[in-house]
Amino acid sequence: MAETAAPVFEWADPGTLLIDEGYQRNLSERSIKLVRKICARWDWRRFKPPVCARTERGLEVIDGQHTAIAACSHPAVTTIPVMVVEAASRTERAHSFIGHNRDRLNITPMQMHFAAAAAGDEEALTIDQVCARAGVKMLRSTPGNGVWAIGDTVAVRAVGALINRRGAMRARIVLEALVKGRARPLTAGQIKAVETLLHDEEYREDIDADGVANAMLALGEAAEQEAAVFAATHKTPVWKALAIVLYRKGKRRGRRAG
Repeated sequence: MAETAAPVFEWADPGTLLIDEGYQRNLSERSIKLVRKICARWDWRRFKPPVCARTERGLEVIDGQHTAIAACSHPAVTTIPVMVVEAASRTERAHSFIGHNRDRLNITPMQMHFAAAAAGDEEALTIDQVCARAGVKMLRSTPGNGVWAIGDTVAVRAVGALINRRGAMRARIVLEALVKGRARPLTAGQIKAVETLLHDEEYREDIDADGVANAMLALGEAAEQEAAVFAATHKTPVWKALAIVLYRKGKRRGRRAG
């Protein structure tokens, strides 16, 4: 038996439909192109009614924001049919968004993360808390202008995996070292490299978080360049090569050469 009431269909002015950016996907360049394409090739035979929920502010789109925006942009479209479902709270609407998009190929891990956080998902909220304390900023997508700030990242899966392996406190230390080392952006490879240095028996006695950060500051962009050369020469993963490069620069004096 259905747990919620059956949906109802009604006609709505697309210009009045609301989008909650807290869990909805941001409009990337690709999204804008899709909206323009839908608008330019508007065909009612291919139309799928957006799924909406009634809120105190009005009808909020849960699924189908591109269609809604395209309809709003089309001069000949004044009203569209929408499917209205029960989702009184923001958490319910975010959960519904995740349900609609989890198996779609076009939703990114970052978009899913922000939706999960809005829905109150414990793992997503832990990721946000660890990042905030470490000075890391999770972005919804790569910057359109290609300019990253120190601590920016889209490596949500890598951060989540790090927390699962090491716990929140140790994960924060790894991320803090990267921020102090002025990483921009923080990549999955960097996260794996620093995790290895601080926790692997081969390195952890000879280098600490400050040593990692100082090595990154001293090497700058050369760290990634040297790692790429080392990886190609020794046929090893780039993250492993980066760990070795940083270790050689940041290890405590008087210790083994490694």
